Amino acid sequence: MAWALRRRWKNTVDRWDDGQYSRVIIADGHPARLTAVQATTGVQPTLMVTVESATPISERALNEAGLLVQKMFGLAVDLRPFYELADDDPAIGPLVQRFRGLRPPRFPTVFEGLVNAIACQQVTLDLGIIVLNRLSQRFGPHLVDHDGVRHAFPAATDLADVGEEAIRELGFSRQKARAIQQLAVHVVDTSVDLERLEGLNNDQAVAALSRVHGIGRWSAEYVLLRGLGRLDTFPGDDVGAQNNLQRLFHLAGKPTYDRIQQLTSPWRPYEGLVYFHLLLDKLRANGAL
Repeated sequence: MAWALRRRWKNTVDRWDDGQYSRVIIADGHPARLTAVQATTGVQPTLMVTVESATPISERALNEAGLLVQKMFGLAVDLRPFYELADDDPAIGPLVQRFRGLRPPRFPTVFEGLVNAIACQQVTLDLGIIVLNRLSQRFGPHLVDHDGVRHAFPAATDLADVGEEAIRELGFSRQKARAIQQLAVHVVDTSVDLERLEGLNNDQAVAALSRVHGIGRWSAEYVLLRGLGRLDTFPGDDVGAQNNLQRLFHLAGKPTYDRIQQLTSPWRPYEGLVYFHLLLDKLRANGAL
C-alpha cells in the first residue's frame, strides 16, 4: 500500500524506511511527523499510527491524523466484492492474488493530487517525483527530527503568494509553474472549490476539473482516482497504464483510450483497483519491491 502511494523510491514526501511509512503533516497548525506501521498480521491486522511534534498535540488533531491514514490507505474499502470478481477473471486473478491485501491509496488532499498531476504531465514519473520533491523542500513546512530536515507537501496557502518564476526554477515548465501558482491562488480565494467535487458524479467532476487551468482529461481522471477515491476510474490516457495493459493482455501495441474502456469494463466498478495492482506489478518487475 505504501509503495502504491509513493510510486518511486525517490519520493521524499511519502517515506518508507525499515518497514514503516511516514510523512510530515500539519497538526494544530504545526508540522508533525506521522508514522504508520503494521503491528500485527493475520485476518485482522493492526496498523499503529503515531504523531510526533515539538509542540503539544490535541486530541482533535490525533483523531484527524487517524482519519487521514484511513483515507490515504483505503482502510474503509471492502475488498471482498473485488476479490470475488477477480477470482473469476483469468486476466487479473493471478495478479490480484499476488498482491492480496492491497487497498487503494489516495493523496491526503485533492490539491496535492492536482499538483502531482500537473507535475507528471508528459514527463517520466521519475522526473515528476523529483520536481515535486523540490517543491516540497522549497515551500513546504518543515520539521527537524532524527532523520534530519523533513518537509510537508505545500498546501495552497503555501504557494498562493509564491511567484511563478520561483516555481519554474525548480524544473517545472513555464506552463506548469503558471498552472500550479494559479491553482493555489484560486483555491485560496475559493474561486476553485475542490470540496464540492465530492458531491459530483464522475462526469461532472471531470468537467469541473477540466475547467481548471492546466488540467486535461488524463489529469482529471488521475485526480478522480488518486484524489477522490473513485475506484471505477481507470485513467485511459496514462502512458504507464497503457504499457501495463499491453503487457497484461499481450497486445501488439499500446491500447487506445476507447480500447482501454473496453478492456477494463469487465472489472467495473473496480477498474481503479486494477490500476494500482498493475502499478505494483511493474514496480516488482523493476525490482523496486
